[in-house]
Amino acid sequence: MDADDERLIKVDDALETLQQLAKHHRQQLNIPFIAITGSNGKTTTKELVHAVLSSHYKTYTTQGNLNNHIGVPITILNIRDGADFAVIEMGANHPKEIAAYCTYTLPTHGIITNCGKAHLEGFGNEEGVRKAKGELFDFLRINKGTVFIYNDYDYLKAMSTGIENIFSYGTTNADVVGNVKTNNPFLEISISKGLNIHTIKTKLVGEYNLPNILCAVAVGKYFNVPEEKIKAAIENYMPSNSRSQMIEMGNNKIILDAYNANPSSMKLAIENFAKLSADNKILLLGAMMELGNESIKEHEALIELIKKYSWKQVVLVGGDFKNVKHPFLYFDRSDEAREWFTQQHFENTFILIKGSRSMMMEKIMM
Repeated sequence: MDADDERLIKVDDALETLQQLAKHHRQQLNIPFIAITGSNGKTTTKELVHAVLSSHYKTYTTQGNLNNHIGVPITILNIRDGADFAVIEMGANHPKEIAAYCTYTLPTHGIITNCGKAHLEGFGNEEGVRKAKGELFDFLRINKGTVFIYNDYDYLKAMSTGIENIFSYGTTNADVVGNVKTNNPFLEISISKGLNIHTIKTKLVGEYNLPNILCAVAVGKYFNVPEEKIKAAIENYMPSNSRSQMIEMGNNKIILDAYNANPSSMKLAIENFAKLSADNKILLLGAMMELGNESIKEHEALIELIKKYSWKQVVLVGGDFKNVKHPFLYFDRSDEAREWFTQQHFENTFILIKGSRSMMMEKIMM
């Protein structure tokens, strides 16, 4: 296309203009904007919140994980007249990123799922993670917004200090209270406060999904979604895109949780997998990335965690797994692990596949 084409608008900075257009569009929309960030579970939480709200309202949300400085404004620009709600996922790997998103997303409500050991290369340490994620609460504090917090995490309560409007969820002492009822392998939760419906049976794997589910219940309750619709939306939600997916291959079961990984999510996934009832369990784990100077230490800690349990086989792939001592099978790349996997002819085996995005651990199943 010719540079003088009248259909082109020349600007000094295309990205800045995109964000300015998003802000202008946002200012035309007098609806709740719910921003979601956190180290782990933000995409699952976003999907569950969207499922609940869209069961009763016209709701727009982030597609996939378009949660960065390009994806967030594109998401906003895709919202049409007649929308009742917007649910915006915000990812970040360095300070001031969430604060920047808030300048054009202008959230009215916010959720921080948790703050763990993720993107330490950019944040420095867990305190840096909390400060960066807390930029969302900082915006809502100044602008009299509302936050939904998981009451079990004292640090989230501390981060919400000074915010007037708080709606809580948790396992005790919250506006919505729920606990794990069963988890073998699918998660079933009991609700003891906040809903008259007492049981929700999900298609999600892992006790670590309890806060994500309770968050969606809390948002639905707060915005007056009928209780039967809240229950149905969560029970009908099917995880996808390598996030807590349960896949059956012959008489083998595979938990495919390979979209991403960090020390916090790895620990939760391994501990949950260890609790499940099965005789033959295999770990296929890809390395954790973006950990900076903490990488070796965190991979060593993960090795020690793995050693605490009994496994039929443990396979480690790539990254700093190559640079730490361990007694397990190791491959440099996931395609090498796939070749090994296809030669094993497993029967009646339960397998967990997890790793950072760049490890592409889902290729093992291709």
